Amino acid sequence: MGLTADDVARLAGLARIQLTEQECSELAPELDVILESVASVSEVAGPDVPLATHAMPVVNVFRADVVTASLTQEQALSGAPDEEDGRFRVPQILSED
Repeated sequence: MGLTADDVARLAGLARIQLTEQECSELAPELDVILESVASVSEVAGPDVPLATHAMPVVNVFRADVVTASLTQEQALSGAPDEEDGRFRVPQILSED
């Protein structure tokens, strides 16, 4: 089952990427190749292959969580360009929909 230009347009909408109809038509077969490649890797990686989240085995490399003296809320907000109800106020970057 291949991706259609409509599928690509829907994905682009979900990702909030503007694509023309021509771009959607051109990307559909390219994305099909990518999905086929991922599927072939999935076929090879059977249940006996352990999941790999890191290239090297890594065990907790973070420092111990120790409580130390820190800024008060007022001190932390003193340099803020805007604050509201004891919190940093930042401009809205995402729409409601």
